[in-house]
Order: sequence, then structure tokens, then C-alpha cells
Amino acid sequence: MATSAGTAGVVIVGGGLSAARTAEQLRRSEFAGPITIVSDEDHLPYDRPPLSKEVLRAETDDVTLKPAEFYAENDITVLLGNGAKSLDTAAKKLTLADGAELGYDELVIATGLVPKRIGSFPDLQGIFVLRSLDDTMALREAAKSARRAVVVGAGFIGCEVAASLRKLGVEVVLVEPQPAPLASVLGETIGALVTRLHRAEGVDVRCGVGVAQVSGEERVRAVTLGDGTELDADLVVIGIGSHPVTGWLDGSGIAVDNGVVCDEVGRTSAPHVWAIGDVASWRDTVGGQVRVEHWSNVADQARVLVPALLGQEPPAAVTVPYFWSDQYDVKIQCLGEPEATDTVHVVEDDGRKFLAYYERDGVVVGVVGGGLPGKVMKARAKIAAGAPIGDLIG
Repeated sequence: MATSAGTAGVVIVGGGLSAARTAEQLRRSEFAGPITIVSDEDHLPYDRPPLSKEVLRAETDDVTLKPAEFYAENDITVLLGNGAKSLDTAAKKLTLADGAELGYDELVIATGLVPKRIGSFPDLQGIFVLRSLDDTMALREAAKSARRAVVVGAGFIGCEVAASLRKLGVEVVLVEPQPAPLASVLGETIGALVTRLHRAEGVDVRCGVGVAQVSGEERVRAVTLGDGTELDADLVVIGIGSHPVTGWLDGSGIAVDNGVVCDEVGRTSAPHVWAIGDVASWRDTVGGQVRVEHWSNVADQARVLVPALLGQEPPAAVTVPYFWSDQYDVKIQCLGEPEATDTVHVVEDDGRKFLAYYERDGVVVGVVGGGLPGKVMKARAKIAAGAPIGDLIG
């Protein structure tokens, strides 16, 4: 049975999926030493993807990943409401927000992301970002009495929030400076299909324009777009992306560059410190650094990181990334690593559901489908093999 090399054990900084999966994988790997999860939130680690969907639509309140009994039965200490303040890698010591200090034998950084804000916006009631369960519950409450909402940013979070608010009966304007929703990620062809989906549900999609200002007294009342259009708004939701939570690492000597820089198994530039999930930039198979913000990536990384941390041989990494986004009754799924500049072949489109293959240098690199899960998953082997695009569209 694997045991801790010292008495402090493993400290995991962060309170989300990455923290829970790392702790779970450690116990599955028969690690018998102490495990401590440190979180700045007041809730046990929970699942974030439902926040913009089922939780916002009031279909569920419980997104806890594991009940309290799981942590008790597995002898995992969870410290809530007291996040990390700083890290001394030489002394192997973590300082918490309240000044308390924790020693560690191995430390795993799993602090995730924080939403970007728009600095020019005034501090008005009715303006929201969506990161935490508390954020979502506050937005859900506000949506009960709201008539009009402006969602700024048509990435995955913005699109999901727009869909959920629309289902709640709120009039929604979705504003995106890019030519189409998701254009910077999946390209304009798929972006146009997503635009069609939202417009069919009554969302006013405004692309190619940004927000100039928001106005109101105590509460937001209006949004002025870059083209001078003024929109009435009871709610404004900002969904313009996120950045890794790494500020607490300042002065630690750990390399940070669009996330915590890691090798191919999650090892950082400091001995005995690792990173996983949205905050971590792992070295890929060709020597580059990639930071992946997808839910399914966390379990894949945990299965690699934990054996490496325990001095065991890690399994081969999964080579076909996967993510999804639920918008209305359509699950938009993506396999592979499509880029906005790829050639897109739409092979099915019934006006709502669709299937498209992404081609780069004659090879299929990804598939994106809306409402066609079986057909998306059938492409996994072809993508993994780097098959010619003709194998799929010939």
C-alpha cells in the first residue's frame, strides 16, 4: 500500500471537480496518508457545468459531487471558506486567507478559473458573472422579477445562460463582438447554426458589436452598444471568458504563463507541487503547452497525475478531448481539437440538429454535433487515428 513520504500528506488547493477527483484518485490508488482539501468556498466541492443550466433554471439545487460522508469515510479533511493566500515552496508551507499555515509533502493546485469582468462597468445591482453556486442562486432570484436581460459574450457560458434565462421567460439580448456565437472557438460556420438555434427560441442575437456602457442609478437599467443602440435591461450577465486563479502564487517561484506551467504529468517548476484542471497548462505530445477548460479533462489528468505523484508509472494520456454544451433541447458536443481556422464540412443539418467535421491539412481533427450524440461519438476512432477527411465525407 502506498503511503505518504512524510506526515503532512497531500494538500489540494481548490474546491471544485479537480480537487474532488484528485482526492478520490489518491484513495483509489491506496494512498494512506493525510489528504486535505482547501477551498475558499463555503460548499463542499460541487459540479460547475449545471450552474448555467439546471441550477439557473431552478431544476435542481444540489450539485455536490460527493456527500460529506464520502470525505469522512475516506479520511479526507475539507477546509471550507478559507482559501490559499501564498505558498512557500522552500519551506513546503501553504498560508491560508486567515493566516493559518499548512505544511505539505505534496501539494496539488486545483484553483480553477475566475470570470473576467469589465472594469468600465459601474458597481450596480443587477450585473452578474457566473462562477460559483452563490452567483447562480443570486442570478436565479433576480431572474424571477426580471423582464429583460442582456448577456455580454456568446461563448459557451453566455449561450447557456441566454438559453436558461429564455426558458425562464426573460427577454434576452445576446451581444457578441465576434461575427457569431462561439466563432473564436468553433468558427463562423457552426456559429451561424448556433445563432439560428437561439433566434428560433426568441433570443435577439447581436453580433459584430460590443458594449459601450451600462447605466442606472442603484440598479442597472440600460445597456448602450458600440453602435449607439440602447437596450433596456433589468439584468446584465457578463460571459466574456475567465482567467486562471494564480495570483496567490506570486513570489512562490512557480512558473505561470496562461496558467500554471506543468510537464506532461502535471508536475510544476517547483518540487512536490502539481497542478490539474482549468488552472493547469500541461505539456502536450509535441512539446507545446495546452490549458484545457473542459470537464472531462479533469478525470483524464487525475489518472495521470496521481500515479506520477505517488512515484508510479502513469498511464498514457487520452488523446481525443471531449466537451459539450446544453442549449435548449440540443446538446452541442465536440470531439477532438477543432480550431476556428479549420475547414468545416457540415454533413447533416435539419434546421436544428447538425453534424460537422473539421479538416486540417487533409486530416479530420474534430467533429461537432448538435443533437446527434451517437454520430459524434462514432468519429472518435477516426480522429484518434488522424484519418483522412475522405474517410468520413467521401
